[in-house]
Amino acid sequence: MMQNQSHCHEGHCGCHAHEKAATRRLFLSFLLLIAGWLLDHAGEIEWFVPSVRMIWYAVAFLPVGLPVMREAFEAARQRDWFNEFSLMSIAAIGAFCIGEYPEAVSVMLFYTVGELLQHKAVDRATRNIGQLLDVRPERTEVWRDGVWTTVSPREVKPGEQIEIKPGGRVPLDGTLQEKEAVFDTSALTGESMPRTLRKGDEVLAGMIAEGQVVHVNVCRPYEQSALARILALVKDASERKAPAELFIRKFARIYTPVVTLLAVCIVVLPALVSLIHPTFPYVFTDWLYRGLVFLVISCPCALVISIPLGYFGGIGAASRAGILFKGGNYLDAITHVNTIAFDKTGTLTTGRFEVADVQAQNGSVSDLLACVAALEQKSMHPIAQAILRYVTEKQMLIPPVSALRELAGHGLEAQVGERQVFVGNLRFMRERGIDIPKKLSEEIATVVVCAIDGKYAGHLLLSDRLKPDAAEAIDRLKQMGMKDIRLLSGDKPEIVTAFANQLGINKAYGNLLPEDKAEQIRRLTEEPGRSVAFVGDGMNDAPVLALSHVGIAMGGLGSDAAIESADVVLQNDQPSKVATAIRIGRVTRAIVRQNIIGALGIKILVLLAGALGYATLWAAVFADVGVALLAVLNAVRILYKRF
Repeated sequence: MMQNQSHCHEGHCGCHAHEKAATRRLFLSFLLLIAGWLLDHAGEIEWFVPSVRMIWYAVAFLPVGLPVMREAFEAARQRDWFNEFSLMSIAAIGAFCIGEYPEAVSVMLFYTVGELLQHKAVDRATRNIGQLLDVRPERTEVWRDGVWTTVSPREVKPGEQIEIKPGGRVPLDGTLQEKEAVFDTSALTGESMPRTLRKGDEVLAGMIAEGQVVHVNVCRPYEQSALARILALVKDASERKAPAELFIRKFARIYTPVVTLLAVCIVVLPALVSLIHPTFPYVFTDWLYRGLVFLVISCPCALVISIPLGYFGGIGAASRAGILFKGGNYLDAITHVNTIAFDKTGTLTTGRFEVADVQAQNGSVSDLLACVAALEQKSMHPIAQAILRYVTEKQMLIPPVSALRELAGHGLEAQVGERQVFVGNLRFMRERGIDIPKKLSEEIATVVVCAIDGKYAGHLLLSDRLKPDAAEAIDRLKQMGMKDIRLLSGDKPEIVTAFANQLGINKAYGNLLPEDKAEQIRRLTEEPGRSVAFVGDGMNDAPVLALSHVGIAMGGLGSDAAIESADVVLQNDQPSKVATAIRIGRVTRAIVRQNIIGALGIKILVLLAGALGYATLWAAVFADVGVALLAVLNAVRILYKRF
C-alpha cells in the first residue's frame, strides 16, 4: 500500500489519475461480483456452466487482482517475498483452486477499497511546495554601464546595484543605499509591523519596499539569498520526513511467511505421518482443502480495510471539526507529541493591529482621534489602517488637511484647520522638540503620539490581540498532559513575553528569524524521546513546519506555503483546535488498536478450527467477512463522536 502512495508524491495530477483509474477498476469488479453472486443464486441457468462461471469471476478478479499481484511480483524481484501483496495473492489463487471464486474477488476488492481510502488521506491538498514558496521576482533592474538594465536576478553579481520600485519584492540580499526606507518583512518574520531600515542596513530577499523607490547594493548571489535559504530548509526538512510504514506492512513480513508455512504444513505433515504410519488415513484433496481453508481464513481482509478506514474515519471526523490531516500517519504521529511550539502573530494572536487605548492631555478624546485620523487617512501603513478602522467604527467626522508631509518611519505633519499637527513615534516627537511623558518610553505596545501646535496632545496605544480561544487552547493542552509549550516569534522579546504571561506559557523567545526558529526546532527534534509539533501560519514558518515531527498550519488566513508544508491544517484558524486534533488522533489510535487485537484474536481462533478440520470454507468465509464487518463498524464509529 505504501509503495503506491509514494508514487503519488511525484505529482498531484498523476495521483488524481491513479485514483480515478483505481475507482473504475473497483466499480467494474464490484458490478461483476454482484452480478455473479445473483447468477449463482438465481437457480439453474443454462449458459452459466462451471467453465463460464470461472471465466466470469476471473474477469471480475483481474481489474483489482492484477495490480496487487503486480506489486507482489515487484516485491519478489527486490527479494521481499513475504508481504501483504503475496499473502493476498496466494489466498486468492487458493480460493480459485478450490472453486471459491467470489472469495477470491472479495479479497482483492477489500484491498482496493483500503488502498483508495489511504490515498485520499495521504494526497489530499498536496501541491508543489517549491512553486508556492519561490515568490522572488523573475526580473530586476540593475545599474550597468550608466543605465538601468532589466535582467534575471540570477545574472546579478555581488557589488552591483539594483532598484526596487514601491510595492516591489526585493529579489536579492544587499545593503540599503537610501537614507531611510520602510519594508514589509512579513514574508521572512511573519510580523505585520513594517520595519524601518537606514542606510547601510541589510535588506533581505523577500522583503517588500513600501512607499518609495529603493536602491540596494547586492552582497550575495541569488542562490544564497534569505529566501533561497528558506527554500533549502523546507526541501531538506521534507526529505528527512520519510513516510511512516503502516502497521499492516510490518506485520505482514512476519504474518505472511508464518501462515504460508503453516498452510503448507497442514498439507504435507499428514502425508509424512501416513508414510510412517500406513494406518493413518490420508486423503490429499481433503488436506489440500484444509490448507486452502487455512489460507482463506488467514487473509487479513479485516486489517487491510479497517486500519486505513480507521485512520480515514479519524480524518473525516477531524474535517468536520475544521481540521485537515494530510495522512493517517500524521493522525498517529500527533498522539506521540509531547512538545508544542507556537508562532505568535496570526497563530495565537489576530495578526492585525488594534487600538488598545487612547489618552488625551487637555482636549477631548474625540478631537484627538479626529486630528490623528485626518493625517493617517491617506496612509496604507498597518498602524494607520488600524486607527482609521477604530475611528470609522465610532462614526466620527474626519476634518480635511493641508500641507501633509510624511517622513518614512517617523510620522506625519500637516495643517488641520488653523492648527499644526504632528502624528508619529517617540523619536519623531523628540526631533520636533515635543515634551512627552516619560512613561510612554516604557510602554510595550506600539505608541502613536499626537502633538498640536508644538505641544503634546495625547497618544494612542496599538497592539496585536490574542485570539478569543488562545487561552483556551493552552489550557486544554495542559489538561491533556502537555507540559512543554513554547512561544516563538520574530516580534520584540518584551511583547512576546507579555503575551506568554497572559497565556501561561513559561518558555517564550523573540527576535527570531526563520533560521533561528528552525534551529530551535531542530535541536528539540534531535533530543531522544521528544516529539515536537509546531503551530504557525506564515511563509516564514514553512521550514519549521516541515522540520518538526508534526507541522500544524493555520489554514483560514495562513499562507499557502505554510499550509502546503504542514502535516495538519486548522481550517478555521482557531488555535484551540490543536487540542482537538490531538484528541481525535488518540481516539483513532485506540480504535485501530482495538481492530488489530480483535481481528487477530478471532483470526487465530478460526485458524485453529480450520487446521483441525472443524471449520468449513463457508465458515472461513463467514468468519473473514464477519470480522471485516465488525472492524469496519468499529472504525466508522469515530465519525459519530463529538470532539
